[in-house]
Amino acid sequence: MGWGGGAFGGGGGGFMGGHSGSAGNGLPFGGIPTELMDGVNKILATEPEHPVADIHFTQLPTSDEPGRLSLPQLLSTYPAWVIGSSLLAIVISAAAISGPLLIGYAVDHGMNPQHFSFATVVWCALLFLLIAVASAVLQRVQVNVTGRLASRIMHDLRIRVFTQFQRLSLDFFTEEKAGVLMSRMTSDIENLQQLIQDGISTFAQQGLQMVTMLVILFVLNVTLAFWTVVLVVPILLILSIWFHQASEKGYLRSRDGIAGVLSDLSESLYGIRVVTANNRQHRNIRNHRQVVGWYRDANMFTGRVNAVYGPVTLMIGILGQALILGIGGNMYLHATLTLGALTIFFSFLSRFFQPIQLLVQQYNLLQQGRSSIIRLRELLETPPSVTEKPDATQMPDIEGRITFENVTFGYDPANPVLHDVNLTIEPGESVAFVGPTGAGKSTMAKLVTRFYDPTAGRITLDGIDLRDVTMRSLRSQLGVVPQEPFLFAGSIRTNLAFGRQGITDEEINEAIDIVGLRDLIDRLPNGLDTVVHERGQTLSAGERQLLALARAFLARPRVMVLDEATSSLDLQSETVIERALDKVLEGRTAILIAHRLTTAQRANRIVVIDHGGIVEMGTPSELLAAGGVYAGMYDAWLQSGGRDVSRVTPAD
Repeated sequence: MGWGGGAFGGGGGGFMGGHSGSAGNGLPFGGIPTELMDGVNKILATEPEHPVADIHFTQLPTSDEPGRLSLPQLLSTYPAWVIGSSLLAIVISAAAISGPLLIGYAVDHGMNPQHFSFATVVWCALLFLLIAVASAVLQRVQVNVTGRLASRIMHDLRIRVFTQFQRLSLDFFTEEKAGVLMSRMTSDIENLQQLIQDGISTFAQQGLQMVTMLVILFVLNVTLAFWTVVLVVPILLILSIWFHQASEKGYLRSRDGIAGVLSDLSESLYGIRVVTANNRQHRNIRNHRQVVGWYRDANMFTGRVNAVYGPVTLMIGILGQALILGIGGNMYLHATLTLGALTIFFSFLSRFFQPIQLLVQQYNLLQQGRSSIIRLRELLETPPSVTEKPDATQMPDIEGRITFENVTFGYDPANPVLHDVNLTIEPGESVAFVGPTGAGKSTMAKLVTRFYDPTAGRITLDGIDLRDVTMRSLRSQLGVVPQEPFLFAGSIRTNLAFGRQGITDEEINEAIDIVGLRDLIDRLPNGLDTVVHERGQTLSAGERQLLALARAFLARPRVMVLDEATSSLDLQSETVIERALDKVLEGRTAILIAHRLTTAQRANRIVVIDHGGIVEMGTPSELLAAGGVYAGMYDAWLQSGGRDVSRVTPAD
C-alpha cells in the first residue's frame, strides 16, 4: 500500500505509533485505536497492489495532453465505454417503445370482438414482462458502465486541473482566492461527474425515444401526428429556448456564488485566531450571511425559472392529450382509425411528454455541467506569467554568481517596484537586503528564484540568463526559507526530505545536528516519525523555522534565499537560528532579506534598498562608518531597544 513514510507518518510512526504518544504530549490523535486494528488489517489484506505512479511533470504542456476542455473531448478519452453506454441506451429505448406496440397489437388481434384470441393476449403479456425484466437488467448494467466512465474521466480531470495549478505562476495565487480554486476542484468537477454519470445517458435515451415515437406517430396516422407537431412542438421549442437562456445565466451566477461561499469560509477558518482575538465573530457572521445571500438569490432565480418551465410543459402535455383524444376518438367512431392504433397513439403521446419532463430535470444538470466546464476551461487556459522556453536548457552545476543587469520590475507594469537595478553577488558571498517595508527587498529575492520575471533587463546565474534554463534545473540549485515556514501533513521525516528525493537517514540526522534540532527530535513522541498536524501549529515558531532551514539545507542548494527568517522570533530563538545559519550558509551564496539588523550584520555585504533602487552598498562596518542611510537605521534600531551588534561577524 505504501503507507509508511507518507502522509500518515513514516517508518514506525504510521497507524500504530500516534495514539498514546501524541495524546500524552498534548498533540491531536493521529492513529487508529488498537481495538480496531484487526479489522483494518483484514480490509488492507483485500486491497490490490497499487504500483507507484510514474508521474513526469513538465512546465510546458506536452503534445499528448488533451486539447481544449469540452464535453466531447472528455468523452473521447474512453471511446469504448462511450460506445458501450450508447448501445445500451439504444436497446433500453427500444425496449421502452416496444411496450405500447405490444399493447396495441394485443388490442387489435386479441381483444377485438370479431378476432378474440386469449392466447395472443397471454403471449403479448409474457413478452411485455420479459422485455421489462431485460430492460431492468440492462439499466443496471448501464448505471455500472456510466459510473465507471464518469469515475475515470473525473480522475483524469482532477489530475489535469491539479497539474495546471502546479504550472501557474505565483501572481495567479496571489490574486485568486483559495476558496474559488477549491470550488474548481470540488463542486465544478462533481457537477461534471453527475452530468456524465446520470445526465448524458438520460438525455440520450429520452431524446431517442422522443424521435422514434414521433416517427411511429406519423406512421400510425398522419393527421393526428400533424396536429401534434403543429400545436405542441412549436410551443415547447419556444419555451425551451427561453429556458436555456435564463437557466444558463442562473447557473453561472450559482457557480460564482458557491465559489464565494467557499472562499469566505476558507479565509475565516484560516484566520480564526485573528478573528477571535479581535472579537470579529459577529462581523464575520454578518459578512458570511451576505455572501450566502448572494448564493441563495442565484438559486432562487434558477428555481423561479424551473417553476415556470416545468408546470407549463406539463399543462401543454395534458392539453395535447385532450386534443388527440377528441380527434382520435372521432376518427375511431367513423372507422378511420382502429382501437389498437388509437391506444398505441395515445400511449405514445403520454410517453412523448414524459421524456420532456425528464429532460427538463436533466437540463438543469446539463446547465450546471456547462457552467462548470466554462469555469474549468477558463482555469486550464490561463497561461502562467512566468513561462519556460520550449528550447530551455538544463542549468549546469553553478558556482553561485548572481548578477542583476539593469533590472526593472513591477507587479503592475505601469507602476514599477524596482528601477534599473545593477548588482553582482559573488560565489559564496552572503548579502543582506535591508530597507523600509515595500522598498523591494523581497521582490529582488523573488526575481532570483524566478517566481517573477523582470519587466526589463535580466538576471543571470554564472552568466546564464535565468529565462534560458528549465525551472526544475534552476530551482534544484536554489534553497528558499520563507518568513512563515510551511509544514505539510505527514511526519517530521517527510517534511525534512521534501526538497530532494533519496535522502538517507544519515543525511537527515546530519542536518538535524547542524541546525540544532536534536533536542526537539528527542522530545517528540515518535522522533522523526511524529506526525505534523495543522501545518505544525503544535510546534513553536522557532522550531518550525529550524525545520524549514534543515529542509532547505538537505536540498543541497548552491544558493540560499532567506526571506526575513528571523523577523517573528524571540531573542533566544533568533540566536539559535542565527547559529544554524552560520553553519548552513557556509560556502554558499546567500541572499538574506533582513528585517532585524542582527541578521544583516552577519552578512558579508549589506545592500540598502529604497525607492525602487540601491541607495547604499558595502560591508557592515563600511556602512556604519559612512554615516548614511544604514547608519541612521542602525541608530534607530539601538534607540528602539535593539542590541549593539556592530561587532558581530559571520564567524562569531
